[in-house]
Amino acid sequence: MTRTIVLLAILSAAFLKAMPQQISFIGSQYAVYEDTPAASTGLDRIYVIYDCDGVSMSYTQSSDATVTWYTYSEQGGGYATVADGVERIDSRTTQMPQVQANCGYIIEEGTNRTYVWVVNYADYQLSLNAINFSAERDCGTARLEVDGAGANIIYYTINGAMMNLNRDLTLSYRTLEWNDTNMAWEEVSVENSEEDFSSVMAVQAPYCNTEFTLSGDRFLRYWNMEETVTSDNYTTSAVAVETTAEQEGRDVDNEQESDTGPDSSLGGSAPVTITFTAYCTDAMAHEEWQMSHDAEFNDIESRFNQEEITQTFNEAGTFYYRFYGADSSGECETMSETYTISIGESVLECPNVFSPQGSEGINDEWRVSYRSIVEFQCWIFNRWGVEMCHFSDPSQGWDGKYKGKYVKSGTYFYVIEARGADGKEYKLSGDINILNYTGTDSNSGTVE
Repeated sequence: MTRTIVLLAILSAAFLKAMPQQISFIGSQYAVYEDTPAASTGLDRIYVIYDCDGVSMSYTQSSDATVTWYTYSEQGGGYATVADGVERIDSRTTQMPQVQANCGYIIEEGTNRTYVWVVNYADYQLSLNAINFSAERDCGTARLEVDGAGANIIYYTINGAMMNLNRDLTLSYRTLEWNDTNMAWEEVSVENSEEDFSSVMAVQAPYCNTEFTLSGDRFLRYWNMEETVTSDNYTTSAVAVETTAEQEGRDVDNEQESDTGPDSSLGGSAPVTITFTAYCTDAMAHEEWQMSHDAEFNDIESRFNQEEITQTFNEAGTFYYRFYGADSSGECETMSETYTISIGESVLECPNVFSPQGSEGINDEWRVSYRSIVEFQCWIFNRWGVEMCHFSDPSQGWDGKYKGKYVKSGTYFYVIEARGADGKEYKLSGDINILNYTGTDSNSGTVE
């Protein structure tokens, strides 16, 4: 029979496409699976038939125009040839009694064309027998060996480009996922879609022990014949950690703020108390917070084998903290972010005037202005050497009272002994002048 080479302007807008619903199949033991491929393929449909043997393909035309069938293969629609064996069933229906498997079809009805590809699934049958774990493994990847078969399902676009039809197998397992709201690792289900069958598969290593289940493909699923296989229990060695560093708050009016540096929001005026907490995944066997004065941790000065530690910083300088963890073999490791803690140098300044009976909240208490003072003692005397007040916290002060009553205006004296976080020693003394703007001493004590 003469084979006519049809040089078609495949994608020309001059031709309209017929509806794929005009195509039907008879003789298949299972419903034909219809797939709508990307428009770039030029195809209207891909039909997947469980077994093409004994299956006929029919086309019902919508007009009185002449209908011509063409077939094409890997060369594309530009090299399509007139199909052999097409029969007319009635005035509206033409039929190929035995559909050609794994073949492209162009059905031309006047100026309308339909472009389809027919797959014989029997030539690509999927079978799944077992999943085992590869002897080759690393900390970040779980490698699976699948006993089974399933060749890539090939089809060709109108332009002759070879494509794989997605099988959509599903690989499911469980892992741990960090929940910021609950501040905890939580077990979650994972489903990975695999386009093609492969005897070797690799996924991100789960953070908990789990089974792997492979099922598919979408065609067998459609026909209620899905293949499923499940592995033995997988023992994870992958480790991960989430960490937090929370600084204890301190709201003190007379404490000067300290620049914590561009790389840190932690630290400030000593003493600073910070709680470091690590949240570890299941396989973590070795847990360690590390401290260094070196940002690269070439010299680790302290190690704490705990998930949570609370540290109080009483020395000026910059400190670096991080968490290190590993599995029982020591081969799988993880590291947290590095926390930078900057403690400022000390400052201690003393005022010499206040008015305890002046405007409330405005200079009505004598307090030092300070930063990073870690030891402090302050005594206040009158001019006769009588102790008016003593306190050992620089955030505290003197309200101008002695034994519950305001003292008279005049000159008093302070003596301070203190030490800064930078090691600086303070021995200060000086005058305190009390001004009473109310003009009355009616509530004052008798000590001047």
